[in-house]
Amino acid sequence: MKDLIYIGSGGAMCFTGILYYTNDPKLHRNITVPLLHALDPEQSHRLSIWAMKHKLLPRRRDTPDPSLRTSILGLQCCSPIGLAAGYDKDGEAVEGLFRLGFGFVEVGSVTPKPQEGNPKPRVFRLSEDEAVINRYGFNSAGHAQVYDNLSRLPPPGKREAPVGINLGKNKTTQDHVADYKEGVRLLAPLADYLVINVSSPNTPGLRGLQAGGALSELLEGVQAQLQQQQQLGHRPPLLVKIAPDLSETELSVICKVLLEKKVDGIIVGNTTVSRPPGLRSSHAQEVGGLSGKPLEDKATSTVRTVASITKGRLPIIGCGGISDGEGAYAKLRAGASAVQLYTALVFGGPTLVGDIEKQLLQLMKRDGFSCVSEVVGSDLRSN
Repeated sequence: MKDLIYIGSGGAMCFTGILYYTNDPKLHRNITVPLLHALDPEQSHRLSIWAMKHKLLPRRRDTPDPSLRTSILGLQCCSPIGLAAGYDKDGEAVEGLFRLGFGFVEVGSVTPKPQEGNPKPRVFRLSEDEAVINRYGFNSAGHAQVYDNLSRLPPPGKREAPVGINLGKNKTTQDHVADYKEGVRLLAPLADYLVINVSSPNTPGLRGLQAGGALSELLEGVQAQLQQQQQLGHRPPLLVKIAPDLSETELSVICKVLLEKKVDGIIVGNTTVSRPPGLRSSHAQEVGGLSGKPLEDKATSTVRTVASITKGRLPIIGCGGISDGEGAYAKLRAGASAVQLYTALVFGGPTLVGDIEKQLLQLMKRDGFSCVSEVVGSDLRSN
């Protein structure tokens, strides 16, 4: 009997190992994700970062279909599906994330000085709603540590996929413009693109920087610093990340400023402070930014509004609530040139990117699109 137990246990372990190293979606859905969900959300976040950092997950076995190749901001991506900022805040797991098959990876937000962020608990998993509420508050190892982490990668243009760096400000700073300029000065040489984050709801006063005058002043300083970087030989594209909670009038003002200041693109958008009706989780009223499935329609609507305002003059990366191919397709059709996700990984596991790409490809073929650029903004052209 003991021998049978040993044989059975060994067989089960071998079978599980085979499923793991073949990156079987069922294994991750039925074992990996539930195990992570048994932990505190922040603990599971850190554990997954540790696993990615040490490349414990096998490399994705297939490659994205050539029809999904796309170019945005002059950057060549194997897929329009990218990883949003907020997951790998300190740029410590980029090579592991490449193994999942993302078309591009964004790290951060990064603050000049290290800071702890807000008190714990500060992240809540809304499993019934496929959503997360966080009030991390820009917890960051700081510019110097992120510089050290990213310096271990090949230089921009030589990586498996483009890497964006999302910049924030310290909570107690007296000069927010100087914070962002310092991020540009130190980290621009390592960035395929840079993002100015003025839309996190968890840092006091940050969203106020989206207002026309404040945003204009900030971008003047940042662009002056980028001009100096260009003289040194590398000027990455500059994007601004905005909130999904803005009115059409506010979006019009912001887009006007971005165009006047010659910003290269816009990320639409961040987490929302609103709470859509119908949330079922007991955590639904926690303070912080809501991300995940309940944000999807709101985020897609904001993408569509920005695309209508800018009329192709400002490339858009759509972010918010994407969990499947339909969600990615909707944002592309609404005017996004590429999309990002993060929260969906919490519930879909590490094979989700490949699943979304396959679904997206099927939708493109169904509607007669041969490449991503044909999809972008197609809803606006048909109206």
